[in-house]
Amino acid sequence: MLARKFPNEKVTVFDRLDAPPSPTDDAIWSDVAKFYLIGLGSRGQSALKHYGVWDEVEAVATAVVGRKDWSPESGAEDGVERIFTDRPVMTQVLPRDKLVGVLHKHVFDKYSDRIELNYGYEIMPLDFAANGNTAVKLRVSKCKNGSGIGGGERTNPASVASSQEKDGDETSELCDVDTDSFVIASNLVIAADGTARTVANEMEKNDKDRWENLNVFQKLLAEKPFKIRRYIDDNRRVYKTVPMKIPAEWRPDLNYSARTKNGRINYDALPADRNGNYCGVLLVKEGDEFAASDTDPVKFRALLDESLPQFSKLLDDETVAAIAKKPVSFLPSFRYAGPRLHQGERTLILGDCAHTVKPYFGLGANSALEDVKILEDSIDETTSIPDAVLLFSKKRAKESKSLVKLSRELDRPGKLGFFTFILPLILDSIFHKILPKVFAPNTISMLQKDGITFSGVRRRKRLDRAAQLVLIGSGLSAVFAWIKAFVNTVANITGKNSSSVSFAMAGVFVLVSAARKNMSFFTRNNVSPADVLTKTTSSSSDQEDRSSSS
Repeated sequence: MLARKFPNEKVTVFDRLDAPPSPTDDAIWSDVAKFYLIGLGSRGQSALKHYGVWDEVEAVATAVVGRKDWSPESGAEDGVERIFTDRPVMTQVLPRDKLVGVLHKHVFDKYSDRIELNYGYEIMPLDFAANGNTAVKLRVSKCKNGSGIGGGERTNPASVASSQEKDGDETSELCDVDTDSFVIASNLVIAADGTARTVANEMEKNDKDRWENLNVFQKLLAEKPFKIRRYIDDNRRVYKTVPMKIPAEWRPDLNYSARTKNGRINYDALPADRNGNYCGVLLVKEGDEFAASDTDPVKFRALLDESLPQFSKLLDDETVAAIAKKPVSFLPSFRYAGPRLHQGERTLILGDCAHTVKPYFGLGANSALEDVKILEDSIDETTSIPDAVLLFSKKRAKESKSLVKLSRELDRPGKLGFFTFILPLILDSIFHKILPKVFAPNTISMLQKDGITFSGVRRRKRLDRAAQLVLIGSGLSAVFAWIKAFVNTVANITGKNSSSVSFAMAGVFVLVSAARKNMSFFTRNNVSPADVLTKTTSSSSDQEDRSSSS
């Protein structure tokens, strides 16, 4: 994007990881459990199409057209298949670093004279307003071999999260650097280094020092300090990746998933290629017997046979032993930066370092790609780099906060999760089906739509909740008024007040009992979104539900 906007400028990229492998080297990608899969939805695809690279990405990705899910009550042969029919695009799945490989090749083929790619380097800001506020001064250091994330290799980034983030803390040093380093100055710095946040952490430190040096009166007028909101993960789960080859009779373009009755295990598998090779993610609670390395493979096989028999039969003993032996990986914790995404006039952050979410709903990579498009829009709408930086920050800072807050509400534990996620999902399913022109689809569906902001989703769902409460309250008032009138009528007719009161109480008891019976499924502690979607949808406008067996 920058090379197209500023053809006379040199764009220099520093990446602390090794260069990505070729996206078409099957020998590399055959180890499907080694790489982190991402799903590109409408937001991500729209950005990649805009930059003329989508055809290359789509050629090495796999479309997912639906989902087959086994609820806790299902037998191994009773999965429910749902095919999505009116989504604007089908989600395309590929390893994260295969996408990086496509982008690397695209840059090398088309912009090698304007973009310089440097791998295995760490950068640290030294001065955000150098040379009279016309540049940013950076120290660039070479990472020692094998000292970066994943030993310099492009493997699952979350596998090192236990050392990066724990109970709200995070470390900033991600690779040991050589003693030799050099200093450069740049007229624009864009930090997109994920959960490492080397630049963002330095922005926070810089602003903290500035704020502490202000007196009380200066603080009243000064710009609020830049901070990273770090949430404690109150619903932490760990996972292991599972390589899986599906049978020929299974569809190779579905997301396969299952859960256990006690909520101990969640399993999700996505296609790693178009040949039936899948990468499954086995999620367990931290502290579980199998949430560790070097667990007993015999016991692990017994767990799979009991809890996930439909998948266990697809794994040979060697694969099961390897999964039992490997260490667990950690999902990222929720984070967002604010109240702005810039420092000075020439430094900004985007992607995961500005807004970190768990990968349940495919919003990480997609929102990062959308950030790039918004930055381009900001450049087009202004006449200078400082103005573009400020405009981008204004457009995306609130969006980063909204994205993280919305995503976190979908991941709260226990009964809190019921009220912040499951119950709203049920209400949205009911009200949108009855009044589709008045009530929007559920939050998950709205988050996937290109063209609607995350702040817009939050505003719309607040309006929906208010309208739903009004209608529910009005309905309950009408019911109570009817019951009262009915009781009075019966009392006048019979002249037996005690009988009428007893009759009314019996009616209320029946209604409450029926409601509790219908809602008991949704109030279980281990109910999942997939269970709710299966129970609340049939032949809706955006998906088809039909039972099938494997």
